[in-house]
Amino acid sequence: MTEGTEESTDERTSSIARGMTTKEAGRVQHNLQTAKRSHSEDKALLSKYKDKVPQTALDSVAITTSEHLEHISKSKKLNDYQKRSMQKRVQYRRKDKVIQARVKVHKTKRYQAAISAADAHLILNTQSAGLVEAEHDMERTTSLSQHELKHHHLDQQTSRQIYDLTLPHSPYGLKYDRSGRYSLLYGQRGHLAIMDATHLQLHRELHIQERIRDVSFLHNYTMMAVAQTNHVYIYDDQGTEIHKLNDMNDPFAIDFLPYHWLLTCVGRSGHLKYLDTSTGQLVSTHNTKLAGHNVLRQNPSNAVMHLGHANGTVSLWSPASSQFLAKLHCHKGAAVTSMAIDLSGNYMVTGGADRQVHIWDIRKFRKTHSYFTPAGVPQSLDLSQRNVMGIGHATHATFWSPEALLRKVKDPYMHHSVHGCGAVETLRFRPFEDVCGLGHGKGVSSIVIPGSGEPNLDTTEANLDPNQDKKQRREAEVRALLDKLQPNMITMDPADIGGVEDSSPEIRQQRLESLEATANAKNDARKKKQKSKKRGRSKIQTKLRRKSQNIIDHQIVKQREQKEEVEKKAKEEARQSSGESKPKSATPALQRFF
Repeated sequence: MTEGTEESTDERTSSIARGMTTKEAGRVQHNLQTAKRSHSEDKALLSKYKDKVPQTALDSVAITTSEHLEHISKSKKLNDYQKRSMQKRVQYRRKDKVIQARVKVHKTKRYQAAISAADAHLILNTQSAGLVEAEHDMERTTSLSQHELKHHHLDQQTSRQIYDLTLPHSPYGLKYDRSGRYSLLYGQRGHLAIMDATHLQLHRELHIQERIRDVSFLHNYTMMAVAQTNHVYIYDDQGTEIHKLNDMNDPFAIDFLPYHWLLTCVGRSGHLKYLDTSTGQLVSTHNTKLAGHNVLRQNPSNAVMHLGHANGTVSLWSPASSQFLAKLHCHKGAAVTSMAIDLSGNYMVTGGADRQVHIWDIRKFRKTHSYFTPAGVPQSLDLSQRNVMGIGHATHATFWSPEALLRKVKDPYMHHSVHGCGAVETLRFRPFEDVCGLGHGKGVSSIVIPGSGEPNLDTTEANLDPNQDKKQRREAEVRALLDKLQPNMITMDPADIGGVEDSSPEIRQQRLESLEATANAKNDARKKKQKSKKRGRSKIQTKLRRKSQNIIDHQIVKQREQKEEVEKKAKEEARQSSGESKPKSATPALQRFF
């Protein structure tokens, strides 16, 4: 018997024994059946997974007996009485000790497989986020500091993610790639660094002799876009300048759409531009007509860009439309300073200069509730993969539980302060980890927020595997290029693309004809403006003649009738001189041929 069967029944996992004897199988089966589970959900899981395991034992026994009977009937010529007696003996043999032992071993394996599946379900259960909970009503989770977490509650690997970096070229900001493996640190004075966030190692560092306003990773960590003072530049992970994007001048904020391979940029003049990074062509340019301070964030569900303006409004843009898709007046009399959208694309969080943080339901375009930040203006906002809301205001970073996005919550989830380091410039959650990065006036800080990251990693999606090697990265890049979506597919409701219309072809034809008739009526209703062929001032006679063109009186009617009679006589004389005669028997439809 294997070592897994020798352990006590209180263990949460059990190894599936193979090649056990009948006596060992009976003892293991007896121990497993008599084991008492403490939770009621374990019994439900056992019954759930026990029914899904195939009955390989009974199938193998049935196949063995049928093959044995066929072999005997073929080898010997038996009459009907002998066959019936042979079948009875075979049925009796099923109760033989060998068959019973075989069935007992298979039943034991089947029961162990059900317990292992139930244990795996409990271990990989992702229904609960793993948030910190207070033991009683008088305790608050906000009092739990990062120092106490690091030295008393976290393991060694997770505690390494709590650190502070003091950097000279401050203030600093940071962003993570989609896999959460690498972080991009940038100082406003021109310092740029790529850091391996998992192993806490510096990957590459370069100094740009120009101010950096914003940065963004492209399809993976090997390429990044940097919004500098005059233009947007593309660098690789070795620090080599690859492209200078002259079309994106005076940038203020940039972002990258991974499924469309579009680099978006908004400048100080208020122009929103889309650039295809796979071809290097400028897809579209939209004039938002709102210059000045702009906040740019993307909706992860439909790739619509949300643009916050200084007049307190938020406009939604798509590269396929020259006008905004929607506009919300979020903050009255105050500029929008920060913004964040959840992964489902249903909720948007906006922070304004009035120290208010509003929660918006984008499906209904209405505000649900709001929060107040007493320490200062919410300079940075972000939502984790588990919808933990982080707010960076002044020297504080306040975190709210996922319930705060759905309804008004009285107390925050956690709190962190960076006293003596200046204001928090950037707050970003690290994907697939319970880590949050803070960029402030004296460098970068990394803290742990339990329950904020998504524990399950979907490695089938391109460029999401943090442990991929060079070959896997190339394959993921090719796969992402093949699956690239077109820019005109970006809409408010992505479910509308590829739909089938239920109406019949006749109804569609009638609708098209009605639309065409309406358009023609509008064109006919428009008055054509008469072009002036003269340069300078027109004579008074020309003006009077132009005014009298559409005036009809009895003299003009007589002149037109006389002109028509003269033309008719001239045509008749010409016909008679040519010798042609118009037949009287011709129908009106055929008269034009004579």
